[in-house]
Amino acid sequence: MPGETASAAGEALLRRMQRLLARAATVRGSDCKQLLALLDDIGTTRRGLLRECAEIEGKMRQATVRASAIGAYLRNSQVHRGKRHN
Repeated sequence: MPGETASAAGEALLRRMQRLLARAATVRGSDCKQLLALLDDIGTTRRGLLRECAEIEGKMRQATVRASAIGAYLRNSQVHRGKRHN
């Protein structure tokens, strides 16, 4: 399913970020090449996580719109049947 795949991708990105942060804690300040590589990897992972967040936010917005439409449909159908709505 697409949702499960996206969730797995997000989880993998989070695990990658945790590993990178743990690796960054062990790097000496004098090792510029390794620090630059870590910064690049962290930036790439961060952008991936932001992309996942935006996708989830879009899906949540879409679900909210659908729920509102279903509620409006339900209220409208109850009015036509002669039922009162709250």
